[in-house]
Amino acid sequence: MNLTSDEIKINFEQIQRRVFEAATGCGRNPEEITIVAVSKTHPLELIKAGMDAGIKVFGENYAQELKEKNDALGIESKNIHWHFIGHLQTNKVKLIAPYVSIIHSVDSLHLAEEISRQAQKYNRTIEILLQVNTSGEESKSGCDPDDIYTFAKEAIQIPNLNITGLMTIGSFTDNIIQIRKEFRMLRAIRDELNNNYGIHQLRNLSMGMTGDFETAIEEGSTFIRVGTAIFGQRDYS
Repeated sequence: MNLTSDEIKINFEQIQRRVFEAATGCGRNPEEITIVAVSKTHPLELIKAGMDAGIKVFGENYAQELKEKNDALGIESKNIHWHFIGHLQTNKVKLIAPYVSIIHSVDSLHLAEEISRQAQKYNRTIEILLQVNTSGEESKSGCDPDDIYTFAKEAIQIPNLNITGLMTIGSFTDNIIQIRKEFRMLRAIRDELNNNYGIHQLRNLSMGMTGDFETAIEEGSTFIRVGTAIFGQRDYS
């Protein structure tokens, strides 16, 4: 059963409170952290309810689904910042290039170059994050940590891209020590790229989801990707 806009608003306000407490608890400014409301597989009605609840930043995993939702919203879509957070195939970039705000999941030079090509068609500069596989799990996308330095130095030269940070997906585990280690690794890579490689524009870290975002905030996350805690369980049927 879909949640009402009032229920979504209550959930979103709870997440905002938890973000505030986690940030202030470790000496950070809560305004540095953006909550990306992950709406993948949820129906359009739930996105509209989320908009009514004051949510402006939505995260989607599938390019075709994002295009359909954006088209269906029409003029209302101008009030949304779409974040693409899933694995992106190069042949699907054209579906989201005209309007996507940020692509979190760029894991190859080939993909970065295609985003650049599509951005040029629309006279846009698209903000991207480079995805790093910090867990070593083969099921996860992302550049190998050892390869990210070369990747970043090459990607930074590509036109019509604004690379502002890194993204990772933590291990699917309840072991918070392991998850913290992975988040800390991403921050260390970001800092090394900025300090030692002359790449001074990487301010963002996209890490942390419903089950681990407080830990991610403690480790420097600026984008947390929260779906279930806002919109409820997904219906994959």
